[in-house]
Amino acid sequence: MKQDRPYQAGAPDVAPEGERIHYRGPVMTRGRMIPTDNTYANLLAPESSTEWLHMDPWRVLRIQAEFVDGFGALAEVGPAVAIFGSARTGSQDPMYAAAHEAGALIARRGLAVITGGGPGIMEAANRGAAEADGTSIGLGIELPHEQDMNRWVNLGMTFRYFFVRKTMFVKYSDGAIVFPGGFGTLDELFELLTLVQTHKIKKTPVVLFNTEYWAGLFDWIDQVLRGEGMISELDPKLVHITDDVAEAVAVACGDGAVD
Repeated sequence: MKQDRPYQAGAPDVAPEGERIHYRGPVMTRGRMIPTDNTYANLLAPESSTEWLHMDPWRVLRIQAEFVDGFGALAEVGPAVAIFGSARTGSQDPMYAAAHEAGALIARRGLAVITGGGPGIMEAANRGAAEADGTSIGLGIELPHEQDMNRWVNLGMTFRYFFVRKTMFVKYSDGAIVFPGGFGTLDELFELLTLVQTHKIKKTPVVLFNTEYWAGLFDWIDQVLRGEGMISELDPKLVHITDDVAEAVAVACGDGAVD
C-alpha cells in the first residue's frame, strides 16, 4: 500500500510517490481517475450520431444565439417605432399608402422603423422609411411558405423563433402603430398590450389605425370583457384608435401632438 508523505509547507505539487496529477479545467484527477481521452480530441472527433442536433439542449443554444445576434444588431439603433400589419395588403390599398406615409414621417423625426420585414403593410412602412433616408429595420421569421425580406429593409434579421423575434420588437420599440391584419398582427398587438397591462414593461403608446376595421373588436373588448369584469376599466384605454396618419405617428412617437 502506498503511503502519503508527511505534509511539508511549500512542498512541490506532486502526487505521493511520483503519481501524476492531471487537470481538466478546474478538475484535478490522479491515479486511476485520470481520463484516457482529452477535450480537444473529443471536439475534433467524428460524430457517430447527429441526434444531438435535434435535442432540446442544442435548441437552447440556438435560441441563445438568436438573442445574442438580435441584441448585437439592434442595441445601437436608437429610438424606434414598430409598425405591424398584414402581409396580404396590396400596393393599391389605401392602408399601404397610409403605412408608407407613417414610415416616412417616423424617419423624418429621426426614429427608426421596425417591421416584420415582409410584404404588404410591412413593405409599405419600410419603403416610407427608406425613401426618407431613415433606418428601415425588418425582423423576419422563418416559415415554411414565408417570403423573402422586402427590398426596402436596410437592416434585417431572420429569426427561427417567434418569441425571440417578439422580444426584439418589444425591447427596441418605443411605440407601435398597428394597421389592419390577421392572426399574426393580433398576436403582436395582444402580446404588447399584455406586457403593458401586467407592468412587465413601461407604458408604451399603442395606436390602432383604421377606426372602422378595429371598432368591432374594441366594442367587444369594452362591452364584453370589461362588462364581465375580465379586464379593468383602464385597460381599453391602453390603445389609441385613429384614421389620421400624422396623429398616429405623433402618439406612437410619444408626444401625442399632431404634426
